[in-house]
Amino acid sequence: MNSPLSSRCLQALLTLLVGVTFSSIALAEDESAATKIARAESAAPASISAGATIVDADGTVLREGSNGWTCLPGVPLIPGDDHPMCNDATWTAWLAATAAGEEFSADTVGYSYMLQGDAMVHNHDPSASQPDDSGHWVQEGPHLMLLLPANVSLTGMSDDPNAPGPYVMWGGTPMRHIMVPVGPREK
Repeated sequence: MNSPLSSRCLQALLTLLVGVTFSSIALAEDESAATKIARAESAAPASISAGATIVDADGTVLREGSNGWTCLPGVPLIPGDDHPMCNDATWTAWLAATAAGEEFSADTVGYSYMLQGDAMVHNHDPSASQPDDSGHWVQEGPHLMLLLPANVSLTGMSDDPNAPGPYVMWGGTPMRHIMVPVGPREK
């Protein structure tokens, strides 16, 4: 997206992140800003990340951007996670709403890059925290995520994270989105 990130979305994300304390990321707090920026930039193609705003997990803006994208050195919803992501304004608003426990409904397609992969998550239950042998846990490698407006039907699209190609994550929830793997899964 070429439009600037709305100040309301950025403010919501920053307010959310400032209020969150992650005791399990003490090591990450010792990292330099340059290290965090480099990791955040690695989440998306340089054509996106070079002009993106970089925001740390605690809400600190490490670098102001100009292209409407926001990159983070780790997923703020998962304490201690250092898998970087770059989000357009829609995904940035989704993250803020999700972290605040608020409903979110996209009125446009949202894009998020995670070219360094993701943490282990349950594909059907966003609140699950303990991996089991259900076959629904996945640690995706490099991927793109798509948020779609609620009125877009995902009927017929696979929700099996082990099937080849794109699949629906958290399909039975308002947090539903499409995962598009673009590289090998993490092991």
